[in-house]
Amino acid sequence: MRKVLVLFMLALFASACSSSKKTVYNPKKTITKADRIIATALQFKGVKYKYGGTTRKGMDCSGLVYVAFGEENIPLPRISRNMAKKGRKIGLSKVAKGDLVFFKINRNSNQINHVGLVTAIKNGQVFFIHSTSSKGVIVSSLSEKYWKKNFVKATTIL
Repeated sequence: MRKVLVLFMLALFASACSSSKKTVYNPKKTITKADRIIATALQFKGVKYKYGGTTRKGMDCSGLVYVAFGEENIPLPRISRNMAKKGRKIGLSKVAKGDLVFFKINRNSNQINHVGLVTAIKNGQVFFIHSTSSKGVIVSSLSEKYWKKNFVKATTIL
């Protein structure tokens, strides 16, 4: 009986190993620093908004960007208006994954007070992840009227 059990375990182990998929290296699919930063930010999708938040319990817009870049050892200021002073300003037509987009969304203030991280550019649309007080961490498009109207500038950090 013991021999049967040993043979069964060996057969099970061998079949498990042989059925696994082989990973093929694809040089066109290199994971970039921007990809890793975006992946970190996307882990917070759905987290509720919390002013000053930097955890899964709650996150604000600059906290999201701060944490995502921090995971790649890229220090950024904690506040969006100060983040906007870092990196190099770029035109919207030059925006790429991993770049930052800045907005003025407070009517009572004439300074930048919102930031998003560009996640993708598809068919000319710029998508970015950010945290809003009403919906928490979400992905939006710069094509949406609200974001287009309040857009100030884009910067590249990487």
